[in-house]
Amino acid sequence: MPEPDYHKHEAFQTRKKKLQEIRDMGMDPYPHKYDPTHQMKHLEDKFEGHAIGTAEEAMAGKTDQVRVAGRMMLFRAMGKNAFAHLQDESGRIQVMFNRDLTKVRGLPEGNELTPLKFIEKKVDLGDILGVEGHLFRTQKGELTIFVTEATLLCKTLLPLPDKHSGLTDKGTRYRKRWLDLITHQDVMERLKMRSFLVSNIRKYFEESGFMEVETPVLQNIYGGAEARPFISELNALHQTMYLRIAIEISLKKLIVGGLSRVFEIGKVYRNEGLDRTHNPEFTMLEAYAAYWDYNDVMIFTENLFASLAKKLYGSTSIGIRQDKQGNQHEIDLKTPWKRLSMKDAIKLYAKCDPDKMSEAEMRTKLKAKIEDEDLQKAPRGKLIAYLFEEFAEEHLIQPHHIIDHPIETTPLCKLHRDRKLREEQFVERFETFILGYEFCNAYSELNDPELQRQLLVEQNVKREGGDVEANPMDEEFIEAICQGMPPTGGLGIGIDRLTMLFTDAFSIRDVIYFPMMRPEE
Repeated sequence: MPEPDYHKHEAFQTRKKKLQEIRDMGMDPYPHKYDPTHQMKHLEDKFEGHAIGTAEEAMAGKTDQVRVAGRMMLFRAMGKNAFAHLQDESGRIQVMFNRDLTKVRGLPEGNELTPLKFIEKKVDLGDILGVEGHLFRTQKGELTIFVTEATLLCKTLLPLPDKHSGLTDKGTRYRKRWLDLITHQDVMERLKMRSFLVSNIRKYFEESGFMEVETPVLQNIYGGAEARPFISELNALHQTMYLRIAIEISLKKLIVGGLSRVFEIGKVYRNEGLDRTHNPEFTMLEAYAAYWDYNDVMIFTENLFASLAKKLYGSTSIGIRQDKQGNQHEIDLKTPWKRLSMKDAIKLYAKCDPDKMSEAEMRTKLKAKIEDEDLQKAPRGKLIAYLFEEFAEEHLIQPHHIIDHPIETTPLCKLHRDRKLREEQFVERFETFILGYEFCNAYSELNDPELQRQLLVEQNVKREGGDVEANPMDEEFIEAICQGMPPTGGLGIGIDRLTMLFTDAFSIRDVIYFPMMRPEE
């Protein structure tokens, strides 16, 4: 097998030579374990405002003793002393090495290199060190560790990006996320914030009586959304399998089985395009509560968002955010949120009344925005949804629940309880919009097995007619509904897009550790 290109780089060859020299000294450049007592940021927090001591006191061992580990990001020699910055996931701290008082663990006695020279000559930027020593503050007030013993924990063979030009190419940053995390602390903080959000979402659901469950990612029938699936093969059974496009069907079966409130946070996969707000593999939260309807879910959802804002920012205001047009807005998630029917949103923003328009008039209004083939095939309900998407969505800046959608937009939702809307074939569904983007999708779930079967049969006909996003027939799901599913409220939230909102990220790729990318040449 040919060697990779980076083996030819001068920096790789130089570091490889140093690695061999370290091994020839009898040292282990990759020890098994190290026990730090603190992270960098914890030291800053713990000793903020404290009079710690001087460098002289630290060198005499009279100040607090600590042990930390991290990647060396800066090094400068200054006569008999040398200073460096070590970085861990929490931040950076300055350390000071001394020619006479600093030791290097494992460096043989009588070696031609003193400990300080060893660090200067054999340790490179990017190497991982453990240091033990005493704290002091410099004359400028910078918290510093005087190092009594340094330990080489990992000798690196490739250099960090140039400290002046940095790692600026977005494609490289997404593909080589490890480098992005090392060189951009804001990326580290944003992705840690994602974990904070997910953790608090779990707490919110558990405190509300929901049980977290896990359901299959590989399915022999896909459903729960209109999307093209990824297809695989189960060799043991010679069976075609699909990566799930939604979590919905499995969770509803658990509601039929008697679980009253369930949720799952997991990966779903849709074989579709990539853009600023879409990744084919993404994280979805889905939840179902027996005996709820979409009104209960609306209240629950807006309280969830407000709760997350308070935990993150101490207020329901999350600051300035950018809409689809690049305009800046102060976003406040304070409850209650505005509710607007889909038809009323069209009246308000498209300046037309869908109740008074023929299908031909709708197609004419949409012709410049929707492909002609889609327009010709679309039934009336789909045309209403197109009018909303094209003329209303972008105006929904502050939180809005858009309620009461045409039945053509979903085969899994309950017909509206209002007689007029029921006759017009509208369903009890809402989508939540902020900054013109959809964040939530929720229903009063359909539990009538006969109507459910009819709608899925219609979906299957569309699929057989060439609609690659229509759902196949799922007789097992209908059988489960025939056993009886109580009135149920269901909710879906895209975790990636929610994280974009709370962290003010421009692209979904900024909040996914390893986003989908085109292959490198």
